[in-house]
Order: sequence, then structure tokens, then C-alpha cells
Amino acid sequence: MRNVVLIVFLGLTVVQLALPGPGLASQTDQARFELELEAGPVWQSRNDVQIPNTEEGTRFSLVDVVGNGPFFAGRVYLTWNINDRHSLRGLAAPLSITGTGELGESVQFNGETFAPGTQVDATYTFNSWRLSYRYKFFAGERWNWWIGFTAKVRDAEIKLEQGGTSSSKTDLGFVPLLHLGGRFAFTDRWYVVLDADALAGGPGRAEDVALKIGYDIGERWSIRAGYRTVEGGADVEEVYNFAWLHYAVASAVFRF
Repeated sequence: MRNVVLIVFLGLTVVQLALPGPGLASQTDQARFELELEAGPVWQSRNDVQIPNTEEGTRFSLVDVVGNGPFFAGRVYLTWNINDRHSLRGLAAPLSITGTGELGESVQFNGETFAPGTQVDATYTFNSWRLSYRYKFFAGERWNWWIGFTAKVRDAEIKLEQGGTSSSKTDLGFVPLLHLGGRFAFTDRWYVVLDADALAGGPGRAEDVALKIGYDIGERWSIRAGYRTVEGGADVEEVYNFAWLHYAVASAVFRF
């Protein structure tokens, strides 16, 4: 996952070299504000949990309990283009995965014991609130590239319920991320966008990478569709949780 951004960057560079074409209309003109509403199904291929991350906790898979999905997810972006080079972007990305299943073994979770072979209700909540600063370091006829950093607030909860037994672990914390964005125009209306917030190191990592095809309907409206992956987690004494999520996304963009 940590090589995704580099691989996509190299792939788009190959596309640029293969499709030299004549110059397109300049991409430097932009609206002051941009609102993007994104939604679609999400699947989980991994969601491993152990709380606490000691011998007092049992490691188990939430995928085995609630399944791969699909589940529904949505997010909203609001971008303020301060000028041609500098912009601020806010993101609200709530996510809640719930389901009922059975545990394959007795599980010690956050001070409570949950039995196998009996239905258990599981909830995985991972709400992400972010503010990004973006600097456009390259603006060309086909290419635009941004770099920056993102301040992320993580509001997470993992909860198990079985009969009269219930236990919940919440986590509210700050995560700094690096940002990379790119746009490659095939024509004056069709384009592809790369969007990535990621950072790895120490006891955890976080990666949110999307690649979408877009079409400008007019001066104010665009539509986009593509793939997003979110992967990461933490491995500390208090909690072990690593998840890998896959989104099929579609969005509408309004500029004003």
C-alpha cells in the first residue's frame, strides 16, 4: 500500500508520454469554491481486532463476524481555492459498519468475554474529519499536481454485544498525513484525478487513495467515478486494529 502513490504517478507519466497530442485549454482557471459529494458501496477485505493488545485480549476478525459487505459509505469535500496555487480543503467522511454473526472461538474483548456459536452484534465506526492545505506545484496544459499536508481527526469505535454482555472501545485522536493530488486531462472535458492522504511510521499507518475518471458537464458541474482504498491501523498495547477497505465511488462536483 505504501507504494500505491508512486505506482500511480509512474503510470500516469507513461500515459502522458504515450498521448502527447496538441495543447488543451489551460487548467489554471478555477472557481473559488468546489463542493464534491461522493457515495458508493464499500467492502472490507481485512479488519482484525485485539483489545487490549496483550494476553488479556483475543485477536479476531470482524470480517468473519459481519462479512465483507457491501456496506454504504459517503463523504463530502469542500475546497477553497485561495488563489491559483494555494487551497484549503475540508473533508467529512463518516463510516459505520454493523452486522450480526458468530465468533469462531471464545473472545476476550475490552474486559468482557464473548462466547462462540451464539449470535453477536458487531459495530465498527471510523469517522474521519480532515483539513488539508494544498499547493499546486505544477500547472500545465494536461497536468496539474498538488502537494500538501492534512490534519486528520479520527473518531472511532469498535463494539460487541451478545445477550446482556456489551463492550465498546472508543478512540478520538489526531493524525498528521501527507497529501498528494494529480489531474491529467485527456480532452477539454475528460480527465483522471488522483487523490491521496497517507503516512506510515511508528506503531501504525494510514492510507486513503482514490483514482477517478471525471467529465466536465459544464462550467459549474462535473461527475466522477472510480475506486478508493483506505488501509491502516495501529499496533499498540491498548489496541490492535488493522483494516483494509475498498470503495466503488461516484461523485458530483459543483463549482461556485
